[in-house]
Order: sequence, then structure tokens, then C-alpha cells
Amino acid sequence: MEGIEVTEKVLMTLLIEEYSKLQRILKSADRDEELQYQLKIARAKLEALGVVVENLEK
Repeated sequence: MEGIEVTEKVLMTLLIEEYSKLQRILKSADRDEELQYQLKIARAKLEALGVVVENLEK
């Protein structure tokens, strides 16, 4: 991604969001359900950016 600069503040925000997601999974009564929910959100975000998700799945 040439020409795109990520500021320190944006990077910090992304990492806080990632940490929060992991905490949600860890604290969830049903970890598998929460993990599937987080994957669904991530998949939607990637597809909105034009990323072919199938290439990333096992």
C-alpha cells in the first residue's frame, strides 16, 4: 500500500480494538460463539475493502 501513512494514533486505536476483541473472547461464557462473531466482523471489514477472504482461510 504505497502512499498510505498510518499515524501512531491510528495504530494505537487499532491495537486497543484488537486487545478488546481478545478480551471479549477470553471472558465470554461461550468462547467459540464469540470467536465466530469476531471472525464474522473481521470478514465483513476485509470484504468491504476488497480482500478475498477465502484466500486467508485454512
